[in-house]
Amino acid sequence: MDLNQLYFRHQLLLMRANSASDEAIGLKYEAKAAGVARSIMAFQEDLGAWAARSWQAECGQ
Repeated sequence: MDLNQLYFRHQLLLMRANSASDEAIGLKYEAKAAGVARSIMAFQEDLGAWAARSWQAECGQ
C-alpha cells in the first residue's frame, strides 16, 4: 500500500465517523482512522520523511 492510499483510507474513515448516525459506530471509525494514522507515521518514519507537526499532534504524538 502506498502513502496516498493510506491518506485516502484515513480520510474516508474520518468522513464515515463524522457522518455515522450512531456514536458507537462513529467511535469505531475514529479508532480505525487512528490506526491508519499510525501506519502513515510509521511509513514516513521508515522513509525518513516525518509528517508535519500538526499531523503528529492529531495522532497523539
